[in-house]
Amino acid sequence: MMLNVQKNMSSPEDIERAERLREVFQALYEVNKRFPVIVEGKKDAMALKKLGLIGEIIILHSGKNLYEFCEDIVSKFSKVVILLDWDTKGENLYKSIGKNLTGHWEEFSTFRDLIKILCQKDIKDVEGIPKLLLRLEGHEYSR
Repeated sequence: MMLNVQKNMSSPEDIERAERLREVFQALYEVNKRFPVIVEGKKDAMALKKLGLIGEIIILHSGKNLYEFCEDIVSKFSKVVILLDWDTKGENLYKSIGKNLTGHWEEFSTFRDLIKILCQKDIKDVEGIPKLLLRLEGHEYSR
């Protein structure tokens, strides 16, 4: 099966949003060289790799309960980036993990905040970011 990429006209606002998202991910790329990024699932991790991240990406649901997961993180890393989805489930997990990892993530909280703002209401999950970026930049996939 072949994918065709078609170029559509994007609005200046969409192009600016895409550029700002790319800037955020460039900065995240630099931080991720030194510190891991925590995501909810495998598709989120794959999306970050598509966006160019090469550092460690830790998937939240790894068979441990939340407390054990956080204890493990604290014992291994001085700092982490928490990049969970911003749907209801993701927000609740974000609050719980944030409390358990106090002192280890706060300086990187702006990554998630900026990504949430730049994605606006288009998507509520990390896995949708690569597709959103393509659309904002005027590329659309057709099969």
